Amino acid sequence: MRPTTDSDLRESPEVPTAAVLPDDGDLRWAWDALRGVIDPELGLDIVSLGLVYDVRTDGGTVVVDMTLTTPGCPASESMSLMAHYAVTQADERDGGVVDVRIVWDPPWSTQMIDKVAAEALGFHFRHSD
Repeated sequence: MRPTTDSDLRESPEVPTAAVLPDDGDLRWAWDALRGVIDPELGLDIVSLGLVYDVRTDGGTVVVDMTLTTPGCPASESMSLMAHYAVTQADERDGGVVDVRIVWDPPWSTQMIDKVAAEALGFHFRHSD
């Protein structure tokens, strides 16, 4: 198994990380709330792990599309409940509704983890000088 390199890590705006935020500043509060949700097995937040694919509004509903590390993830129910709770608690809209959806496309991979989280998990990087 080869070490993970900087180029292996996804730095796409499709999967916002601490360094890459969506353009919709109105939902920054939801992204911040999701950063407080910690994966119980990995001990890192679900945004840094690349598990949150999208946060958007649909009518009066905040919709969170997220995934899990594997379809058989033992924390599947608790992860979506924790995400729902975090966004609901941070939601200051009157009567706001939150819908957390578990999606499998695209499949999650370690390339979706941001650099800081990857280093915390022990991935090693080759630095070009």
